[in-house]
Amino acid sequence: MTPNIATPSPALQPATQLTLVDALVEQGWYVGREVIDLELCAALNQELLHRAAYNGLDEAGIGRGQQHLLRKDIRGDAIHWLDRESAAQRRYLDAMSELQQALNHALFLGLFEYEAHFAHYPPGAFYQRHLDSFRGRANRVISTVGYLTPNWPSDGGGEMVIYHPDAPSQEVARVIPEAGTFACFLSETIPHEVLPTRHPRTSIAGWFRRNASLGGVLDPAR
Repeated sequence: MTPNIATPSPALQPATQLTLVDALVEQGWYVGREVIDLELCAALNQELLHRAAYNGLDEAGIGRGQQHLLRKDIRGDAIHWLDRESAAQRRYLDAMSELQQALNHALFLGLFEYEAHFAHYPPGAFYQRHLDSFRGRANRVISTVGYLTPNWPSDGGGEMVIYHPDAPSQEVARVIPEAGTFACFLSETIPHEVLPTRHPRTSIAGWFRRNASLGGVLDPAR
């Protein structure tokens, strides 16, 4: 008799893809609670906190390539790019690959790959309002944020504020950074910011990208 083998729960709730696609089409952004499997969140959070405790993170900057600058007055998080080195990372990235396929199938976006990093915001850190990509100047198309911190306190701060694309001062959503929450938005058009946090804040920031090969170099480095 073949023994019963437990099937792992999906990394993202099965109904997420359809709801997410509809929201991107209708308003350019999506936020869902209890979307990411909590066991996966816990494993990723543990990995991130271990890196933070043992100097395994890099100070985040603004800009890319030669324009990259460290600006604590603009953003104060520390990061580590995901590289599939752990089972938890692989499970999360595989779920993003499935989402990428769904987005390409539904919206014909020609998404080429997904890049992502851990983000650790110590108390007092923030990220001023910005766009993740400027129209026609970069290849990031859709941004994602997966939140990892369990039991987020009501006075913890650190919310991500999403603004209206045509009225950048008009707030349309405020995302509490609690484990399991998943946000997604158009990189070129949706302004957003991270408010100052009063509690250590952990997440994964990611971007679905189009191919931007130049001069025979395949999709130049971030």
